[in-house]
Amino acid sequence: MQLVIISGRSGSGKSTALHQLEDEGYYCIDNLPVSLLPALVEETSREDFRHFRGTAVCIDARNAWKDLASFGDIVDQLPASLHREILYLDADDAALIKRFSETRRRHPLSSDSTPLAEAIDKERVLLGPIASDASLVLDTSQLTIYELRDAIKQRLLKNSTGSMSLLFQSFGFKRGVPTDADLVFDVRMLPNPHWVKALRLKNGLDREVQDFLESQPLAEELYRDIRAYLDTWLPRYMDSNRSYMTVAIGCTGGQHRSVYLADRLHRHYRARFANTHVRHRELQ
Repeated sequence: MQLVIISGRSGSGKSTALHQLEDEGYYCIDNLPVSLLPALVEETSREDFRHFRGTAVCIDARNAWKDLASFGDIVDQLPASLHREILYLDADDAALIKRFSETRRRHPLSSDSTPLAEAIDKERVLLGPIASDASLVLDTSQLTIYELRDAIKQRLLKNSTGSMSLLFQSFGFKRGVPTDADLVFDVRMLPNPHWVKALRLKNGLDREVQDFLESQPLAEELYRDIRAYLDTWLPRYMDSNRSYMTVAIGCTGGQHRSVYLADRLHRHYRARFANTHVRHRELQ
C-alpha cells in the first residue's frame, strides 16, 4: 500500500497536487486531521480499497496545532510495511501574497488582527515538522498549474518503482537559488556567451552556443569535474534510500552556461537513471 501525504503553505498548489493524484487513481482526502492518519491507513488497507493505486491526503495548517507539532511521532506509528511519500509544496512569500491578492481568498490564519504577510510567516512555523520530514520538496514560485501537474507525474508517480528521481535544473542567480535544490553548482566563472553579439539572444540549447562553450577548455574541465563528483556521490545517495535529488546549475541569467551544462548532464545521466529529468527555470 502507498500513502502520499501532501502539505505546504496555503497557495502553494496543494489542491492541484491532490487533484492530479486523484486523476491518477488515488483515493484522496483533503484537510485530514493528523491524528487520524493511523486510523485511515488501517481503513484503506481493507480489500475494498485495493482497486485504488494508493491513498493521498492533504494536511495543512487548519489542523490542530498540537497535532502538527507531533507529526513525526504520529507518522512513526504507521506500519513499517507502508510505502509512504511526503510531498511538501512551498513558494516564496511574494508569490504567495500575489496569489492571494489575485484570488481574493482569505488566508486560513489571517484575521482582523493578523495581516496576510504575518499569517504566511506563521504558517511556515506551524508546518515546520512536516517540511523537515518531507521526502520531496517542490518550489512552485515560478511553476504554472500545468508544470506542477507534470512535475508530480514525473517525479512523484514515476518514483513508485523505488528508483531515485534525478532532476537537473538550470537557473539564474539574479532570480535566486531554487529553494528545493539539493546540490548547487555555480558556473559563472565560464566565458559568457551573452557578451558575444551573435549569441546574446540565443540560449544553451542552441547549437551555436553549445559550439562556443565546447570550444572553451574551462567549460570542458568544469563539466568533467561536476560529472566526476556526481559519479562518486549519486550512487551513495541512492544507497542511503534517497528518493529524490535536484542538481541545480546556476549562471548569471540562466540562459546560456547553466542551460548548456544542465542539458549535457541530463543527456549523460538519463542512460544511468531511469527517472531523470531536466528543467530550465528561466526558459519556461
